[in-house]
Amino acid sequence: MTLEILKTKEELRNLIDDYAYLGDDKKIAEVMDLLTPDVTYKVYMGGVLVADVSGRENMEKDFNHHASLVKNYFTLNGQHTVKIDNETASGVSFTQIKMIREIEGKDILTDYSVKYDDSYVFQNGKWLIKDRVAHFLIIETRPVS
Repeated sequence: MTLEILKTKEELRNLIDDYAYLGDDKKIAEVMDLLTPDVTYKVYMGGVLVADVSGRENMEKDFNHHASLVKNYFTLNGQHTVKIDNETASGVSFTQIKMIREIEGKDILTDYSVKYDDSYVFQNGKWLIKDRVAHFLIIETRPVS
């Protein structure tokens, strides 16, 4: 493994970590800076497609709406495997996402176990997410005590 490949793997890992950090802080405009203008984002829950968004503008609108419904986010990234091909790459990552929403005056925690299938491109000197498919594999909801 060359030093260049190791550097690229670190940059791609930082990209998905930055996506999580900024999302947790509800810095949606900054999250959008991590995506290509023509990004696509699909979400599957229980194998069923529940969201299919194209373009950074549409993503920002959807993410802002979603963030307005959530009191707190907490994201923990796990495994991240990538295949690099010059200025494109594909990756698989696993994430735990916790969200607290207020429902009928009570804080409700939803805990998601997510697998992301990503496509990345190197543009203007940095790696960006071009396509992201989120597979919400396990979803647990409970009141916060």
